[in-house]
Amino acid sequence: MRDAALTRPVRRGLTAAAVLAVLALLGFAAINAIRPPSAVPTSAPASAFSASRAFSHVRVIAARPHPVGSPANDEVRAYLVDTLRGFGLGPQVQDTVSAQGGELSASAGGVGLAHVRNVITVIPGSASTGRIFLVAHYDSAQTGPGGNDDAAGVAAILETARALTSGGKLRNDVVLVLTDAEEACLCGAQAFVTQSPLAKDGGVVLNLEARGSSGPAIMFETSDRNGRLVEAYSHAPDPVGTSFAVEIYRLLPNDTDFSAFRAAAFTGLNSAYIDGAAVYHAPADTPESMDQDSLQHHGGNALAVTRELGGRDLSALRGGGDATYFPVPGLLVRYPGALVRPLAVIALLAVALLALLARRRGRLRLRRLAVAGATALIPIVAGAAFAQGLWALLTIVRPEYAALPIDPYRPLWYRLAVIALAALAVLLWYALLRRRLGPVTMATAGLGWLAVLGAVLSAVTPGGAYLATLPALAGALTGLLALHLRGPVAAVAITLGSAVAVVILVPTVWMLFPALGMKLAAAGAFLTVLLGFATLPVIDLIHPSAEPVQGLGAARARRRGVFPSLVAALTALACTIAGLAVDRSDAAHPSLTHLMYALDADTNTARWLSAEASTQEWTSQYVSGGPVAVGDTLPAFGDEKLRVGPAQAAALPAPVITVVSDHVTPEGRELKLLLTPQRTVRFVTLHVAATSTVSRAVVGGQSVPADRSAGHGWGFGFVFHAPPTTGVEITLVVDGSAPVEFRTMDASDDVTAMPGFQARPPGVGVLGSHSSEMVAVAKTYTL
Repeated sequence: MRDAALTRPVRRGLTAAAVLAVLALLGFAAINAIRPPSAVPTSAPASAFSASRAFSHVRVIAARPHPVGSPANDEVRAYLVDTLRGFGLGPQVQDTVSAQGGELSASAGGVGLAHVRNVITVIPGSASTGRIFLVAHYDSAQTGPGGNDDAAGVAAILETARALTSGGKLRNDVVLVLTDAEEACLCGAQAFVTQSPLAKDGGVVLNLEARGSSGPAIMFETSDRNGRLVEAYSHAPDPVGTSFAVEIYRLLPNDTDFSAFRAAAFTGLNSAYIDGAAVYHAPADTPESMDQDSLQHHGGNALAVTRELGGRDLSALRGGGDATYFPVPGLLVRYPGALVRPLAVIALLAVALLALLARRRGRLRLRRLAVAGATALIPIVAGAAFAQGLWALLTIVRPEYAALPIDPYRPLWYRLAVIALAALAVLLWYALLRRRLGPVTMATAGLGWLAVLGAVLSAVTPGGAYLATLPALAGALTGLLALHLRGPVAAVAITLGSAVAVVILVPTVWMLFPALGMKLAAAGAFLTVLLGFATLPVIDLIHPSAEPVQGLGAARARRRGVFPSLVAALTALACTIAGLAVDRSDAAHPSLTHLMYALDADTNTARWLSAEASTQEWTSQYVSGGPVAVGDTLPAFGDEKLRVGPAQAAALPAPVITVVSDHVTPEGRELKLLLTPQRTVRFVTLHVAATSTVSRAVVGGQSVPADRSAGHGWGFGFVFHAPPTTGVEITLVVDGSAPVEFRTMDASDDVTAMPGFQARPPGVGVLGSHSSEMVAVAKTYTL
C-alpha cells in the first residue's frame, strides 16, 4: 500500500512543527490548569482565604507528633478550642469512646476502638435548610508531626471559619468537625456520626485531607448520586477533580474520615493534595515541608464551595445520578452519567464509519486493520512492562526505594522517564508496522482500541469511560474530515482530534503518577500509550518515511523510520540518569527504615521486628532472613509477616488483666475484666484464643462485633487506642465453662530507648508507619 500520507516533504515538516507546537502548548496549558494557585498573603481582605494566615495555625498544630491520647494532642486540642472561641464561636469537646463502624476497614488485630475528643462548633445560618460539615482530623501519626496530614486540613478549616464569621451569615448552618483518632481507627469521625445530635439528620460533608506535601488539592471522592454536588463544586475558583479518580479510589483499600460519613448516608466531597508523598506520616512531615500554594488551593476551594452550598436548598442537593467530570483549562467539564453509554456507542459507530470510508477510498484493508488491532496490544503490554521494569531497576540501584510508601522524594525525572518509555513502546510498534499496514490503518486501529475500551469502561467504571470514549470520538470525527481534505486543512482536522486527547489525558497522567506512585508506574504508562493511540495521525506527521526515496536506499530509509524511537529511548535514559543524580538520600531526604521491638513477658524473651520489603543496611544489624508470621504471639498483627532478629530483654511491665466478676448467665459465662497498661502506651490489645467462642462483647462501654477473628489461633480481639490510665472495662460472654486463654499486648513508641539500639546515622530516617518505633509487651492469661 502506498504511503499516501507523505506528500511534499518540506511543507510536511513545517506542518508537523506547527502541529507539535500547538499540541505542546495545549499540554502545558492543561497541566498548568491543575496547578495550585499562588498562596495569598496575610494582607488579603478578611473575606478571602489566605494560606499565609492559615499557615500560622499549621506551625502550632504540627510543632511535634500528637497522636490520639498524647499530651501533645491535648495541647493541640486546647489551641483549637481557644482559636474558635476567638472567632466568637462556642466550641464543644465530644469526649467519648468509639469503635470502628462495620463498613470501615478493621485493624488487623480485630475491632478498633479509641478514647476520642472531637472539637465541634456551629456557625449558625440565617434560615438553614440543612447542615454543611467541614471535617478534618487534628491528630497525627506517632512518627511525624503531621504538618500536612492533617494540620493542613485543620488550618484550612480554621481560616475558612475566620472568613465566614467576618461577614454576613450564610443561609445554611456550617458545622466544624475537627476529629480525633483518624490515624488510629477513624474512631473520631465514627463517634461523631453515631453519637452527636448534630449528625442525626445528615447533611453535606467537605472532608479535607493530605497525603503528601505539594500538588493540587484534588477532589477525589464523592458520595453517590453526585451530579448536583459536582455542579456546586464547579463554582470553586480552581476546581480540580475527575470522576476517574473516584473510580480508582473505590478500588483501593484506603479510608479517611469521609468513609464514616459516607457509610452513614451523608452526601459530600473528599479532597486532598497528594504529591510529595515521601513525607507521608514521616518525621519529615513538618510545616516547612508544605507547599503553601497547595494549602491555598485546599482552603480557597473549601471556602468557595462552602459559600456556594451555604446559599442552596440542601434538601434537593442529592439527586440526578452520578456525573462524569474532568478539568480542562478554564473550567470543570461535566455531563450526566446517563450519557456515558450512549457516547461510548457513538464512538464505536464513528470509528466503524471511519474504517468503512477509508476502505472505500482504498486507504485501508480490513485484514490489515485486524492485524494492526491485534498487534496494538504489544505497546500496551510493553509500555506497562517498561515502566515496572524501570522501577525494579531503580530499587536495585537504590535499595532504599523499596521502603518508600509511594514515591521517591523527587520523582519528576522518573515520571518523565516512564512517559518516554511508554512513547517508545508506541513508536517502536508504529515504526515496525507502518510501512506494511499503512498509517490510516494503524490510526484507525488505535482509535478502535480507545472506542472498545470506552465501551468496556462505560459498563465497569462509568466515571472513567470519558478517558477513552471522548478521544476516540474526536479522533474518528476529525479523521472523517481529514479523509475529505488535503494539505494544511487536513492537518488542522487531525490537530483538533489530537487536541481533545491531549487536553483530557495529559492532566490525568500528571495526576495519576502521585496518586499511585512509581510502584504502580504502569498505570501512567498505560494512559500514555492511550494518548499515543489517539495521536497516531500526528505521530505520522513527524515520523520519517520508511519508503525509499531518491538518494536514499530502502535499508537506510527503514533505519530513518526508527529515529523517533531512538529519541524516546535516549530521553528515557537521560531522565533516569537525571533522576538518580537529583534524588539522593541526605539528612533532609533520608532513606526510610522500619524497626520495632517486642517483649514476650511469658518467656522474658525479646525480638527486633521490621516490615521492610527488603532489609536495608541499617536495619540488617537487627533482623535477618525472610518475613515470617508473628500472629501466633502478637495477634494484633494478624496475617502480617515481619523480619525478625533476637534482642536483649528489657525490664518492661506487661498489661494486667483484673477479673471484676465471673459468673454464669442465660447467655453463657459472663466475664467482666479490667485491662490496665502498666506504662505509658499508645494502645493496648486483647485477644481470646480461638478455642473459646465469644458471643457478646462490650469494650469501654461500646458494644462491638464479637465475630471477628485475628487468625493464628486467636479469635475475638480488639485494639484500644488512648486507653485510660485506670484501665479498659471489658464485658465478654463466652460459650461453655472451660478456661479461657487471653493474650494482651500494649505498645509505646520508644524503640530508641531499648537495650541494643544504635542511633540512626545521618541520611537514615524513620518510615512513616503506624508500627514504626513501636515497643510491644505481650503476656498470656488463662481464666
